[in-house]
Amino acid sequence: MSESILVNFTPQETRVAILQQGTVQELHIERAASVGRVVGNIYLGQVLRILPGMQSAFIDIGLERSAFLHVADMWCERNNLPIPPSALDNEESNNSFSSNGANVAPGHPIEKLLSVGQSLLVQVVKDPIGSKGARLSTQISLAGRMLVYLPQDPPHIGISQRIEDETERERLRSHVQHLLAAARSENNALDENGGFIIRTVAEGASEEALCADLAYLSKRWRDLQQTIKTASTPSVLYTDLSLMQRVLRDLVHQGTVQILVDSRENYDALKLFASEYTPAEKSLLEHYDGERPLFDLYGVEDELQRALSRRVDLKSGGYLIFDQTEAMTTVDVNTGGFVGLKNFAETVFKTNLEAAQAIARQLRLRNLGGIIILDFIDMDNEEHQSAVLDEFNKAVSLDRMRITVDGFSSLGLVEVTRKRTRESLTQVLCEGCPVCEGRGHVKTSHTVAYEILREVLREARQFNAREYRVLAAPNVVDLFNEDESPALLMLCDFIGKPVSLQAEASYLPEQYDIVLL
Repeated sequence: MSESILVNFTPQETRVAILQQGTVQELHIERAASVGRVVGNIYLGQVLRILPGMQSAFIDIGLERSAFLHVADMWCERNNLPIPPSALDNEESNNSFSSNGANVAPGHPIEKLLSVGQSLLVQVVKDPIGSKGARLSTQISLAGRMLVYLPQDPPHIGISQRIEDETERERLRSHVQHLLAAARSENNALDENGGFIIRTVAEGASEEALCADLAYLSKRWRDLQQTIKTASTPSVLYTDLSLMQRVLRDLVHQGTVQILVDSRENYDALKLFASEYTPAEKSLLEHYDGERPLFDLYGVEDELQRALSRRVDLKSGGYLIFDQTEAMTTVDVNTGGFVGLKNFAETVFKTNLEAAQAIARQLRLRNLGGIIILDFIDMDNEEHQSAVLDEFNKAVSLDRMRITVDGFSSLGLVEVTRKRTRESLTQVLCEGCPVCEGRGHVKTSHTVAYEILREVLREARQFNAREYRVLAAPNVVDLFNEDESPALLMLCDFIGKPVSLQAEASYLPEQYDIVLL
């Protein structure tokens, strides 16, 4: 399916939209004023605190919040982690290779591997999200356009599962093996024990393109090794590419037909970057110089606003409700105004089919991760359930993030997990509501009015004031002057003091003050 990529640049932020057949499928935003994306960055950190009960440690890497390292993300490298030699040489360590070729340290508690104040080479695998700091790993990986280099792994060549043709897989493996042998014999730039992963975008790539990517990764690794020798803690040793550069490295694929950039300066910079690292994509770059803003022209601004809404309307008349919490996201499917043409079962089936496609797209647009619970409309027909599940699996198969989908539970729910490495669109663009404080709703005028009555009574029992003046939002004051005026009079009689009202237009719905006169 053909794809277009739009890049909107301002000095404050870079925004990237991916369109398929004119419909926005993904949104990426990176801001200059914030810490932004740190996934992929490599740091020389310092151990601040070790928590044996959680088998984890907090590492200072120079960010606002300490980063988090779990023992499961510690990789047993002879040249990096302080694993005791006895632990490396015993019989158990000989079988300590994980499924992806990395060498882990099984059975060793974190308090035996780390000490407070120790320097440690780490890489960020998950951005800081909400109140949580970045998540770290001690396994280092360097990503290129075609390849990912794992310098601390044992020798192996992995291939993306999305490259399904066995002939192509064998061709790529053979090319990489040949290039590695030549590179290591010529200048020893790459460690003998390093592993490689061939990325999906490498499908159909020439040996020259793979060679260029290998040379790029070799230079990156040499530079990193030199930087480590003089670095202090905490410090950043390696910074991943900017969002605009990652467009060429990570987002372009065989179906990409154009990349429109609305900044001449950054268009020129991208062309220069493409010439050096991704020459095949240079021809896709186009400078957009129209008078109308690029995102307005393609309807991205409107789509972005809809992606921040709790409700998503379906074409049939049904709708989805998204509720996002720190732990999980729930999606509720409703028929809404869709009444169908035949019978209720067909109406529900058609709504759920449409919802399956819409939900998959919204997961990408909103960048929702973690646990996601889908509450489709109940279907008694098992064939309908299977068809809806197949439709959803087909729709999420295009997602760049790793997704697992469980079948319908006994309660009719579908549980989905989607890999989360960065903040969702809502977390990037929004903040907690100061009115409802994140609850998603505010107290009614009656509720606030009754709180005020109780507070006045409480104050009257503690202080002998001449008069009590209530400052509140206009709707609350109006309620006291109308429906709740008898309750206010009863309170005045009970405490034997007058209570006056003053409307404050600047007050929030739940805000009020009681002044003693």
